[in-house]
Amino acid sequence: MAAPKFIDLTFREVEALPADTVAVLPLGAIEQHGPHLPVSTDYVTATEAAEAAVASVAEAGAASVVLLPGLAFTKSDEHHWAPGTIWLTWETLMATLVDIGRSLQTSGITRLMFVNGHGGNSALGQVACREIRRRFGLRTFFSHLSVPPDQARDVANPHELGLGIHGGHSETSLMLHLRPELVHMELAERRVPEHLADYELIGFGKPVSFGWLSDDFGPDGHIGDPTTADADTGKILFTAAVERIAQAIVEASVFDPTPRANLPK
Repeated sequence: MAAPKFIDLTFREVEALPADTVAVLPLGAIEQHGPHLPVSTDYVTATEAAEAAVASVAEAGAASVVLLPGLAFTKSDEHHWAPGTIWLTWETLMATLVDIGRSLQTSGITRLMFVNGHGGNSALGQVACREIRRRFGLRTFFSHLSVPPDQARDVANPHELGLGIHGGHSETSLMLHLRPELVHMELAERRVPEHLADYELIGFGKPVSFGWLSDDFGPDGHIGDPTTADADTGKILFTAAVERIAQAIVEASVFDPTPRANLPK
């Protein structure tokens, strides 16, 4: 079953959606991913995973769900220096997400889940979720294909020392699974800033985060080791991401933080 798409509905069909329908909005990016991956990497992974998860939920009849068109241009200012990066300021993206929330409220949608494929959107997305909740009353949720490696140690790829945050093993494997014709493995090189592992408190997935731009780590733009990537690993990562997102959509359709004891009889 194909994913039910919001843009294919008439306005009367949107009006008739069940009250607990979850609108799913993929957040991608158009930004450099080193010499070996296309600038569409984050957009491809977010939109493909969201569409597959929505289709899975709809086919199982587990929840009412619709897929919104993915956002390609988001907050990629850490890659501002590189040709091919098209980025919005944080003010523009925040206003865009809030306006989408306002529009969905007008359409009768009460639940919105972002599926994020770009770590640079994470902090702003959390703020947008609260702003949309406060201003328009929507239940809002922010999910990822996996926990972004710049926010948690990536133990799955020890050869990257938890530093494979951009264009490394995982992202390259995903693209070898989803769009192998766009991957240039002959240009893939290991670019792991190993000296960061010497810092106990400051770093990716450590107690103290730091502001960074992707060219802080070198001129090639990627941070990690894509040389070990393969399509089979990408398929495993993609399948796991789709399953997690599908489960999250089902939970989001019934989620209520209010203690049951305080609900009206």
